[in-house]
Amino acid sequence: MASSIVSLQTSNLRSAFLGEKSGICVSSVPITRVCLVRKAVECKESRIGKQPIPVPSNVTITSTGRNPEPYESESRWRLGANQMHGLFRTLTDNMVVGVSKGFEKRLQLVGVGYRATVEGKDLVLNLGFSHPVRMAIPDDLKVKVEENTRIIVTGYDKSNIGQFAASIRKWRPPEPYKGKGVKYADEVVRRKEGKAGKKK
Repeated sequence: MASSIVSLQTSNLRSAFLGEKSGICVSSVPITRVCLVRKAVECKESRIGKQPIPVPSNVTITSTGRNPEPYESESRWRLGANQMHGLFRTLTDNMVVGVSKGFEKRLQLVGVGYRATVEGKDLVLNLGFSHPVRMAIPDDLKVKVEENTRIIVTGYDKSNIGQFAASIRKWRPPEPYKGKGVKYADEVVRRKEGKAGKKK
């Protein structure tokens, strides 16, 4: 497109309009600038965002309005709101479920000698290192250990629960040969075959 524009600028053709492609106006008259045609894009509502949020009787929701900043145009703000429609609905639903029912994440320790205990406000993990791993439990979360190998993290904030559970798993992710490590209770670890011994 750049080469055609250059050739049109150097030649003084006096024919009519040549055509329009991809929003760029091309003319045969001497060109001083290239104009881009901007078209308004309408965003469709999210299928997730349109779903109603069930609110239990023991939950109260208060809404505060948000006005566009002085430097923001109203159309630009609405375009951004349409794009985030599904996200806002999911985050609001997570808050409602969190304060009414709560969330939990379960982890499983797999390996000889791997165990976990709760000491005060700390989670202590023995994962085969030369020293036990001590993790401070956040104030908004509760951690329970069953049979020294099953960890249950509960709370009302789904994001914080997932982050803390991921930080536990990060110390010893499950390896693919024997499956040893810290894994989520519903996680399926793909296993690999070890090297076969030499045949005699």
